[in-house]
Amino acid sequence: MKEVLKFALVGCGRIAKRHSDLLGMGQIKGASLVSVCDKQEQKAKAIGERFNVPYYTDMDEMMQKESIDVVSVLTESGNHAKHVINLAKYAKHIVVEKPMALTIDDADEMIRACAKNNCKLFVVKQNRFNLPIVKLREAIDEGRFGKLFMGTVRVRWCRTKEYYDQAPWRGTWAMDGGVLTNQASHHIDLLEWMMGKVDSVYAKGIHALADIEVEDTAAVVLKFRNGGIGIIEATTAIRPKDLEGSISILGERGSVEVGGFAVNKMLHWNFDKKLPQDDEVLEKYSENPPNVYGFGHQAYYEHVVDCIINNKPPLVDGLEGRKSVELISAIYESMETRKEIYLRFKPEKCKLGQRL
Repeated sequence: MKEVLKFALVGCGRIAKRHSDLLGMGQIKGASLVSVCDKQEQKAKAIGERFNVPYYTDMDEMMQKESIDVVSVLTESGNHAKHVINLAKYAKHIVVEKPMALTIDDADEMIRACAKNNCKLFVVKQNRFNLPIVKLREAIDEGRFGKLFMGTVRVRWCRTKEYYDQAPWRGTWAMDGGVLTNQASHHIDLLEWMMGKVDSVYAKGIHALADIEVEDTAAVVLKFRNGGIGIIEATTAIRPKDLEGSISILGERGSVEVGGFAVNKMLHWNFDKKLPQDDEVLEKYSENPPNVYGFGHQAYYEHVVDCIINNKPPLVDGLEGRKSVELISAIYESMETRKEIYLRFKPEKCKLGQRL
């Protein structure tokens, strides 16, 4: 078995800096960056020269010329599906940034392509590895909450006109989606991971400030199969700066709230039956280390390496990543139809991933 896995990047845009820094600067044990690709040569060249690795403008040429074990797909959201499906034929493991796809059909095609070629598919959900989130999940698995009756996520971030003007695909139905698909997708994933399967959704979205095709502000009510309810509040119209990214889980025997900018700080940890380790949770696990850049992505890549080297199942594989794609599609269907949408469903009015 390989001691060091060779990673390549496809897509050298905004998020690629975090991935390339971790892989190219040796911050992930058992992983190295060996090549990068972007259809815009200057973007590929900038990262390639920085880390002294070959750069390409054609992913097929890169895959055929370089020795690669894992490919990270960091392209536009609307291109994730076609790029993953194309790369799967090389039978190399694939990491894909969120959202894995914009449509349920595309997500299914990605899963099938990777299964056919016997390559693992990893969907980036790095916030699952935040220290406070890990402790929250442990408390749920240990049954400390008892019956869960409410879960809430809040994404109150600032994205100005300059952000959406950085690339023509931002804020479009065909390639991006709105605040729910982009900024809040991690939080939606966490809410479903904590509360369990969703029975139905009812949603409203508006254009509060941004002049884009999709919503920049939304509110969603969810009903979970366990009988509980949920709230998603998401906006990129906060001014003048980011406010919070948080999750609250309420149960009959306890309540926990994780806040901070990106669900990275334990704000409340309360249970009716206190355990000796509870004080340790607040002392040692209340916040991600402030001096570790990209903590969640680092822990995520360490998980990817461990899964491949030791043949373990990914925490978020294609099937797990598909859940939030289906849920977000149902939310948009509700916005368009102005009706409560029950899962599972076949999208009819949802515009996400469609060229209008």
